[in-house]
Parts: sequence; structure tokens; C-alpha cells
Amino acid sequence: MDARERRRTILDALAGASDPVSGGALAREVGVSRQVVVGDIALLRADGHDIVATNRGYVLREPGSCGVPTRLVKVHHGEDQLFDELAAVVDRGGAVLSVMVNHRVYGKITADLDIRNRRDIERYLDGIRSGKSVPLMTVTSGYHFHRIAAESEEELDDIEAALADLGFLAEVMPYEREGMS
Repeated sequence: MDARERRRTILDALAGASDPVSGGALAREVGVSRQVVVGDIALLRADGHDIVATNRGYVLREPGSCGVPTRLVKVHHGEDQLFDELAAVVDRGGAVLSVMVNHRVYGKITADLDIRNRRDIERYLDGIRSGKSVPLMTVTSGYHFHRIAAESEEELDDIEAALADLGFLAEVMPYEREGMS
């Protein structure tokens, strides 16, 4: 199988998957190392394919999937409140697509999360608890943004109200407004 055929096979595997596909699983399917798959994913992205790396594997976003309403919210809380924050979103039908911090030195740092239910929350928190890493929010003293999605603007309003009720919503500062969408 040549490189072009291998990338087509990877793309087909992602298109046919209902759940994220790990780099290791893709590597086994096409008979190469995981590092080669990482390079192939980068090339597929460069060709315009919307492939997202999550903590559970790669996801190919379908054309039109961006039609779901999304909102960027700024929040602030401690590490001990991660579950409460994420549950406030998913329990109201939303998804936490990404986390972003606006670091005054490094600029905007974003990571995909794709948290859609309590099982996803537990997987994410297990990764944090294992000591593999710390939440991105720690570099900005608990302040961070989430890109959230829901089926309607009303659901997004409900999620935002729940985050406000928990005391998690934070004011967007003037220097942060530029380039936020």
C-alpha cells in the first residue's frame, strides 16, 4: 500500500467510525507505526480534512457538523470544580468541544476535548487524576474558555445560566475580546 492509498484508508476508517479511533488502531489497520499515522493525519489536515484529535482518538468532523450552535464562554474555578463545570454542560444537552486559555505571554492555547456525556467527563478526569498532566486552566489561575455546542440557542442559554448559577462565568476582558468568535 503506497502513502496515498494509506491516507485514503485512514480517511475511510475515520469516516465510517461512530466513535474516536486511536492512532494505534489506525496504525494496525494500515500496517505502519503510530508515528507514521500522526504524519498522515497532519497531511490529511493540510489537504482540508477536518480531523480532530481528542483524548480518545481521532474524529473526522462531517461537512455541515458546524451547523450546530456553538458559543465561547469564559469561566473561572478551581480544579476541584472541574466535574461540576463539565456536568453543568453535558447534563443540559451540551458538549464541551474545546478548552482555550488566553495566556498573556504565549497567547491563545487551545485543546480539543469533545466531552459529550458523564462517561467522557470521567475519562477526562481520570487522565488528570493519573498525574499525566494538569488542566490547561492552571496556567491562567483557573481562568479559561470553553467552546460549547448544543442543539439550540435556548440550550446554550440554559447552559450559560447554569454556569452562572454555579458562579463559574467570568467577565471577558477588553484585551480578550479581539479575535474571539
